[in-house]
Amino acid sequence: MKGPLAIDFEKLWQEGMLDWHGNMPERMVDDSLEEAFWAQSMQKKSYKQTEAHAVPIYKVMKKYIGQEDSVIEIGPGWGNYTFPLAEDAAKLTCVDGSKSVLSYLAQYFEEANHVSFMHGKWEEVVLEQHDVVLGVNCFYRMYQMLDTLKKMNALAKKRAIIGLTTGPIQPHYKILDEKYGYSIKYPRRDYIEILNMLYQLEIYADCEMIQLERTYHYPTMEALVAAQSKKIIDMNFSTEHVLESLAPFIEQDADGVHYRHTFYAAVISWEPKKELTT
Repeated sequence: MKGPLAIDFEKLWQEGMLDWHGNMPERMVDDSLEEAFWAQSMQKKSYKQTEAHAVPIYKVMKKYIGQEDSVIEIGPGWGNYTFPLAEDAAKLTCVDGSKSVLSYLAQYFEEANHVSFMHGKWEEVVLEQHDVVLGVNCFYRMYQMLDTLKKMNALAKKRAIIGLTTGPIQPHYKILDEKYGYSIKYPRRDYIEILNMLYQLEIYADCEMIQLERTYHYPTMEALVAAQSKKIIDMNFSTEHVLESLAPFIEQDADGVHYRHTFYAAVISWEPKKELTT
């Protein structure tokens, strides 16, 4: 076989799960560590706290969701998309491997009979078909990604939707690499592997890119440097180099230091296909 179909995009995805020493991170395979992460995350959330960048992403997805539709949401997290989905869909089933996530969300839907929660990994849960199956930024622990895509396709009557926030990496890291020669932890996986896996299944998905902006806020320059040097692989690096690379992108005022940069989201969607290429 030649051409794009000769590339094993699932293998590339799996290799991207490894850390920078070639090992599988413990959290990727240890369910107790994953649960501990989400338990801690949920404790930090205020009432229905969501992220601003989820709004334009949901706006793109919403056009595929009708008022009479049933929806499966994979990996809802703290509800960036759960809350608007509950308002727009006739039925919503949230699937998550974390009990902490589901407990956090369930408190907001005690009187919402059309919203239900299922604890379990997407790869293992048994579900009936729904009109729409979607997940955003929830695939990071899914090793057999082709099976994940096939299951989404099988359970969606009308539309399957995947959302992934994507690069580029924060711009100062490129300066640290290109100007100062530091080794950087560039993203190891991205939406393009998923899009190509779908292509190999002969699913010709739509992909819409959304430009977004994120602002990080820090009380001091020291806090900024500490947070924005974590992707430098080299053990010994110059704080001055980090500050110089950050300078074009930061603003400082009485409230602290603010670092603003653009990034993107990919919204991949397709009409389910009855017979897939294996």
